[in-house]
Amino acid sequence: MGTPTLWFAFNACVLALLALDLGIFHRQARAVSLRGAAVWSAVWVALSLGFNLWILRTHGATPALEFFTGYLVEKSLSLDNIFVFLLVFRAFDIQPRYQHRVLFWGVMGALVMRGAFIGIGTALVARFSWILLALGAFLVLAGARMLFRGQPELHPQRSAVSRWAHAIFPVAQGETGGRFFVRENGRRAVTTLFLALLVLEGADLIFALDSVPAVFGITRDPFLVYTSNVCAILGLRAFYFLLAGALPFFRYLNVGIAAVLIFIGGKMLADPWLRVPTRVSLVVVGAILGAAVAASLLMGRASETTPA
Repeated sequence: MGTPTLWFAFNACVLALLALDLGIFHRQARAVSLRGAAVWSAVWVALSLGFNLWILRTHGATPALEFFTGYLVEKSLSLDNIFVFLLVFRAFDIQPRYQHRVLFWGVMGALVMRGAFIGIGTALVARFSWILLALGAFLVLAGARMLFRGQPELHPQRSAVSRWAHAIFPVAQGETGGRFFVRENGRRAVTTLFLALLVLEGADLIFALDSVPAVFGITRDPFLVYTSNVCAILGLRAFYFLLAGALPFFRYLNVGIAAVLIFIGGKMLADPWLRVPTRVSLVVVGAILGAAVAASLLMGRASETTPA
């Protein structure tokens, strides 16, 4: 459904919103309050649902349902990014007032990478039909790995990206005023903010290997795949400031995300013989995530009432 005009208009609106966000609402470096994060989360979700409503009115129910299902899948998968954000900011000791700036440029890089991934994926799917089966098998394996092995232990400062940056660039010491680059001892040096940004981009590259194929399991339309990815990513910064403190209490969320990956991968593998309607996919994904959240809340209450 994506014409060149639609692609241009959508990306122009995204860039305008990002410029408004950084240039006006977050021009000064300051910590994001819980209230502000809640407001911005609601704004991004409302904009995404408004875009979904526009798709419904102009292109019909099927594309709108595919977009919403893809958006829901991407939103759930992006919760893993929030966990990584928290680890990276703690590892590099990034002050709260500078975290929004790092996340802003991290999102900009993520949008470029997701666009490249989707373009490559669309070209491969159009030329080699068996790619979808390979992606389905990959999602099943990724979900099973997450289900049985859990989250891998992450050490941002010892990551390959961080080690590479330390080997290539001089790293500034002391206060850097929230900048990515400074001049120190007569030479240009990178700051810990830049290192944190590089690690976040490397982590998103890894997450894109799961999330982009997952949306191809919902729809083959590159415009819907791209827009659902972008809409989910745009609200990720506000979701981080809103949910970072509460995320450890959702102990079964990773189980739910793993089950979603396995379901979508199985759907892609069965597609040549059994086509699962998008409505069914939406119901199954929603039920899995709802059950994971409900189980987390119930277990959290049970642990609070259990005597020490």
